Parts: sequence; structure tokens; C-alpha cells
Amino acid sequence: MFDTISKKLDSVIRKIRGTGIISEANIEEALKAIRMSMLEADVNYKVVKDFVAAVKEKALGESVLNAVSPGQQFTKIVHDELASFLGEKNTGIDTSRTTTLIMLVGLQGSGKTTTAAKLGLYLKNEKKLPRILLVGADTYRPAAKEQLKKLAGMIGADFYTEEHNDAVKICKNAYSLLETKLYDIVVFDTAGRLHIDEEMIKEIEVIKKAIPMNEVFLVADSMLGQESVNVAKTFNEAVGLTGIVLTKIDGDARGGAALSMKYVTGVPIKFMGTGEKADRFELFHPDRLASSILGMGDIVSLVEKVQKSVTEEEAKKTEEKFRKATFNLEDFLEQMKTMKNMGPLDELLKMIPGAANMGLDNVKIDEKELKHTEAIILSMTPKERRKPEILDDSRKKRIAKGCGMPVERVNKLLKQFNMSKKMMKKMGKKTRHGKPSFGQMPGNFRGF
Repeated sequence: MFDTISKKLDSVIRKIRGTGIISEANIEEALKAIRMSMLEADVNYKVVKDFVAAVKEKALGESVLNAVSPGQQFTKIVHDELASFLGEKNTGIDTSRTTTLIMLVGLQGSGKTTTAAKLGLYLKNEKKLPRILLVGADTYRPAAKEQLKKLAGMIGADFYTEEHNDAVKICKNAYSLLETKLYDIVVFDTAGRLHIDEEMIKEIEVIKKAIPMNEVFLVADSMLGQESVNVAKTFNEAVGLTGIVLTKIDGDARGGAALSMKYVTGVPIKFMGTGEKADRFELFHPDRLASSILGMGDIVSLVEKVQKSVTEEEAKKTEEKFRKATFNLEDFLEQMKTMKNMGPLDELLKMIPGAANMGLDNVKIDEKELKHTEAIILSMTPKERRKPEILDDSRKKRIAKGCGMPVERVNKLLKQFNMSKKMMKKMGKKTRHGKPSFGQMPGNFRGF
């Protein structure tokens, strides 16, 4: 999402690194470039003005002027200000009450209905709150209720709605269910419009007054651009937002919405939707995002993804295989499945510190090629997967016929696997205490 602003800022910081000391002259040049890159990324003009002023004030401080490494100092200043404008730290959700009531508001098409299910699944898995109720109170969009009912079934949540078009009555009746049935989380999915109108605002105001909501989240499309500030301000003034959920950040958005909404409204960004699937939903970490924008990677989030997908015992076994060079195609297949479960592989590469300098930020991994690799390995017998060295011409022909690909493709896979195996052996020696490392990531994905 932040490719535009990230590339621009990286170019600015590279120039500063090449200077001997930070002076007012080179700072002015850098700040001008920062100002243009942020405006091009649809950051609100007032936010840009305040951000540039804050960076300039700190960059021209005495401690920076006397620094040995001006580039690093300037990078830190920009990073800290980005994190500050984005909210500094994640505030999460207070789920200490018996039942947490959450209302979702926003424009039509922002992804409220999908977010209701994603939020329910997140709290179910991360907070261990299994009793979830999703309430379909969008009485305007055709099939909205049916969509939420289907999503509720997919995540193992209960669903409630009524056939009429009185959203306030639906929400009140859903709330009354708590008198006889206990839920950990209740998420109210309200209606949206293509633009803000009085009828929509009045409806959510009445719902908010009728039910003691613990959280009121604005679900905002990250591709909304400059208009995002007006949308956030209007909803905040009407119902008193407690948080913002950014959606579609895996798309072509330029990032301006995230940098603008929190600063202008003071409402924290709490979550972000990172893909279409129900589990593509994460806490919003301002400091990590600031690092990612500046090309510093997001190693913390990457490690967290690995830890969720790989147990410590599995990590130790893999490390041992790397050291002893016993890593085989069966292991490779399992590692590849694990990596796929962690999300799009090209997005994972961007989390590695220095990814841009290594050219990894523009790497596009063809998911079809990975499926072809999987098909080839699955066409082998268990013995062949464990001992690929026994694969002679006759076996290779049989495997190629079984997966519907030419023998050359099988040979290419084996050659790349052997090269990757050698690389993994070296990297595996650097792993300590059995913890997951980059050495435990399968192979050279550019080649597969």
C-alpha cells in the first residue's frame, strides 16, 4: 500500500546519508522532497505541513548537527515522527467486560460486513473468546444480511437479524438476547451509503444511544485518499469513534488515509485488513508500519507470523536437518505449505530489513509456479521425496507424466532444490537455540 511514499522517502534519505553533516541547506531540500512525496500519496495537506515542520525542528537540533552519522539520525527522526502521527502504539480492544459490544460504521463498499467476520475470528483466535454473535443491521444493501450469515457460519459464530428494515429494532432485539444467552463478543454491522448523508448518520446515532457500545469502529477503505479525513471527522462527531479499521491495504492505495485520519481526528487506527480471506486481519502497529515505509522492514511482524506457523519443536527438527544436510523434498513440501499459510510470499519478503536494497521489494512470486512445484513433488513416491538422489531418467519421465509437465521442469526443480539445500545448510549453522530463522524458509523462491 505504501510503495509510492516509501520509494520517495528512501530516495530522500539516501541523499542525506551521502552528506557529511545535516545542515539547513540539505534539510530544506530533503523536506521539500518529503512534502511532495506525501502529497502525492494523498496525505492531507494539513498533516503534511505539520509533519514537515516537526521533522525540521528536530533535524536542526544541536544533537543531530553534531552527529557522526547524519543519515541514521535523520532516518530515526522521520521514523519517530511517522510513528507519532500514526499513533505511536497499538491500543487494542478492552475485552475485560463480560460481553464486548462493537459497532461498525462507514461508507458503502468499505468492507464493513467482511470486517465484522474478520474481527470476530481474530478475537476468537487471539483473545480466546469463542462465543461470537454477528448482527446484520445493514437493511439497505441487497444481500448484506445473507453475506454476514454465510461469513458467521464460516468462522463458527452465531448470527442474528430480522426480515424488516428497521435497523434500530434489529440491534435492540439482538442486545436483548444477552438476557438469556451469554456472548463474549457482539459485532453490529450497520448500513453504509456511497457518500455521507443525514439519514445514515441519524440511524447510527440512534443505535449508539440505544445500546451501550464498548467500541465504535470506523471501517475505512485505505484507497479513499483525501476524502478519508472528512469521512473520519463526520463519523467521529456523530457517534464518537473509539477506533479505525483500515481495509484493502493489500491493494494499490497510496497510504495517505492512514497518515491522515489518526492525526486529524485523534482516533487510533486499531486494525487493518491485509487480504480477502477471513484470517487476513491484523493489529495495526504504528512503529512497525513506520519502519516498513522507510524500507527498514518489519522483522517483528515477520517473526510473529513464523511463530504462529512453526512450533518450537518443528523449528528444532528443521534446524537439525539443515545442519546435517538431511533436508529432503518431503520437508521442502511441508515448509512450502507453511510459508503459504503465512500470507502472500512477496509481502513476506518486503518485511525483511533492507529488502528494497536487495531488490526484494519488487519481487513478484508466481503462485502458479509454486503450485507446479507442489504438483511435481506430489507426483513422486514417498521414497523419492526422501531420497531425491535416486531419481534417474526413467523415474523423472514418470513424474513428469504424472504432473503433466515436461521432464525439463522436473530437472529444473531438482537443480534448484540442490542449490537451495546447500544454501540452507550454511544458513542453518547460524540458527541458535532452535528458534525460527530466515534459514528455515524454503528455497530460492525466485527460481520456483
